[in-house]
Amino acid sequence: MTERLQPGDVAPAFTLPDADGNEVSLADHKGRKVIVYFYPAALTPGCTKQACDFTDNLDVLAGAGYDVLGISPDQPEKLAKFRDKESLKVTLLADPDKKVLDAYGAFGEKKNYGKTYMGVIRSTIVVDEDGKVERALYNVRATGHVAKIIKDLGI
Repeated sequence: MTERLQPGDVAPAFTLPDADGNEVSLADHKGRKVIVYFYPAALTPGCTKQACDFTDNLDVLAGAGYDVLGISPDQPEKLAKFRDKESLKVTLLADPDKKVLDAYGAFGEKKNYGKTYMGVIRSTIVVDEDGKVERALYNVRATGHVAKIIKDLGI
């Protein structure tokens, strides 16, 4: 597992396919703030709640200068199904190799019911206009997280 990112770190560059197979890079968003959130799996209750919360608040976030990218280890086809089923407007990116998840410290050891295993750590990284980490939040809750981000960012 890689180290967790800290404010001031340069956000690791990435290019991943979106739900339609189009390549999306962090560099495409230079000059804008980006909220990059990592979630375990499309079409699961917690991840659906979180993606819907981001979609519901997308206009507020965009109006404040933030783009939102959701990253999971799912394949683009599953992301497309997720987007269409839940009418999501957030850009969903596929990281099946978990390279970006790893680079951002969002993949590692987890504990559940006394068992330890490797998995996606629900995380949100706020990247500033210059590509530096403004905030790095790990082990966040799916419910209420978007409202907390909006409050913390003073939007």
